[in-house]
Amino acid sequence: MPGEWSRVEEILRTSRRIAVVGLSPKPARPSHGVASYLQRAGYTIIPVRPTATVILGEPVQPNLRAAAATGPIDIVNVFRRSEFVPALLEDLLLVRPRLVWMQMGIRDQPTAERLEAEGIAVVMDRCLAVDHQYLGG
Repeated sequence: MPGEWSRVEEILRTSRRIAVVGLSPKPARPSHGVASYLQRAGYTIIPVRPTATVILGEPVQPNLRAAAATGPIDIVNVFRRSEFVPALLEDLLLVRPRLVWMQMGIRDQPTAERLEAEGIAVVMDRCLAVDHQYLGG
């Protein structure tokens, strides 16, 4: 990842739309806090959750394909357990974000390798809000 970090920084600086997969409507959940931070930092978030209608004032999309139908997605921020990440691969390849960010505790090496082979940057097991702040948010 060290050689890729400058690419990740550039993507974070130039991106505007972030789909948040697994975004919870509950304010106490980490996904809600991170997405709220990203909104305050100037990003447009697209909540992706099949069981909600509005989160953080934004209309919720049931899946990544529906999210992409609202406009291009620069970053996909994943808040789903590692065992559910492979099920996202087909949609991720279709949507083609510049970066897929798997939050703390979320890792899936085979999916990451496939995405990277397609030119999509991947970060695993890190918090997007923490790293964004570290980079000067």
